[in-house]
Amino acid sequence: MINNLSTAITSRTLKIVSVILILSFLLDVSVLIFPFQVTDSKWQISLVTALVDRGIIPMVGLGMLFVGYWIDNKNESHRFSLHLKLPASIFAVILGIMFLAFFPLHVNNMNQFSKQKLKEINQEADRAEKQLETSLFHTKAQFNSEQGKAQLKQLRDRTKTQLTEIIEDETKYKQVLANSQIPDLVKDVLKKAKVNPKELDKLVSQQTNPLSAAQQSANEQLTKIRIRRKRLEKNTKQEAWKSFISIGLNSLLLSVGYTIIGWSSLREMHNYSDKKHKNAIY
Repeated sequence: MINNLSTAITSRTLKIVSVILILSFLLDVSVLIFPFQVTDSKWQISLVTALVDRGIIPMVGLGMLFVGYWIDNKNESHRFSLHLKLPASIFAVILGIMFLAFFPLHVNNMNQFSKQKLKEINQEADRAEKQLETSLFHTKAQFNSEQGKAQLKQLRDRTKTQLTEIIEDETKYKQVLANSQIPDLVKDVLKKAKVNPKELDKLVSQQTNPLSAAQQSANEQLTKIRIRRKRLEKNTKQEAWKSFISIGLNSLLLSVGYTIIGWSSLREMHNYSDKKHKNAIY
């Protein structure tokens, strides 16, 4: 009697826990589907991902429920009951069909999402490149204008005057070369001009060429834009493949598991019903 009581308690506990797990899953589903946006692919991706992540919970519940009924069936003092087993079996088959449908749906949505994301990345990079080209064009136009040329001449004359004063004053010259705060580029110009003063105009012209500096800066920014484009494209493709493998394959595995559980249970109940019917006839 004690053994029968212990078996009954175990069976009842398994059934209660299984019902709680299944109801918890259904509650999550009812929360996740709102706001209902069935035509939104992002909503579909989010919903499928969340349901697949929680998909093992009702499977554990169904397993515990069927174990509870198996214990009842093995216990001679308990009648084989179909009270929850039939709806649970049907529920398992429905889940199997649902997770099977999730696989092509998720693959298609992720494919579209990945293409759209790559398109946005390329559009953003193209806009940045066009803005860079426009900015460089305006810079060239500005310095090629009469006003720009005049400003550039003033800058070069002022720079030449300052460098000439330093070169002609040996003390200043040595102080500048010894000063760690003076850029190496300026020191290099001074050294070359010191050796050959006639090259000063050429050196000043090279170092005060705003168009060259603007072009160099534009090239550096263009390189950064293209590197960023490739990095984002790579990350997008990797995330898509991770989702394909993780959510897609897990969805298929859950579908297989639920289908086997559901159909096996239904077949068992059908065989039991036929056997009971034959016994009643005889």
